[in-house]
Amino acid sequence: MYWDPRPIVAGSAGLPVSGLDGMLLGPPDHYLRGRWGNRDWRNVPGPFYGALTDSCWVGRLVAPDHIVYEDDRGSEVVFRQPRNARETQVVLTAAWSDPFHAYACDGDDHWTLEAIRDWWAERKRLLEWIDDTCRAWSDSGRTDHHDNTRGLRAYRGYVADGLETSLREYGFWLEQRRSATTGEALPTLG
Repeated sequence: MYWDPRPIVAGSAGLPVSGLDGMLLGPPDHYLRGRWGNRDWRNVPGPFYGALTDSCWVGRLVAPDHIVYEDDRGSEVVFRQPRNARETQVVLTAAWSDPFHAYACDGDDHWTLEAIRDWWAERKRLLEWIDDTCRAWSDSGRTDHHDNTRGLRAYRGYVADGLETSLREYGFWLEQRRSATTGEALPTLG
């Protein structure tokens, strides 16, 4: 079932920063300032995305089940959308940690079912990028590359098992503005 993070995001100003005692997330419009036109193509469809984030590689430290780094500039990419309040909070912490404030949570304003289908149709390109990056980085000797390779393998596993259903649920959400109930037909991705 699709999780709508918008209520958590809207009220996030008083939430604790994950992993940093005493720190609170500020107003989301202070750090969720990414622009759709700068969104990296490797972000999975959904409300959250990275758009020319920094290359400090902090996102995986707080949200390893959701963030990987691309290999061109080292920007952060959302590979799994949050599915509950705790996961939303860690993705928000990753966004809060980005000094460029280049994450966003306005994907619902831009994605359509057709755009999701187009993105899904290009998954071979995504899988090739994952495989090529894993090959290049697995022998690098750098601990951070090895960690990101683990994340990329998790991304690959998610594409193979689970992402299609999540995208179908998200497509239903975009079309109906509600989560599907048990037994309701979800849109196909083609």
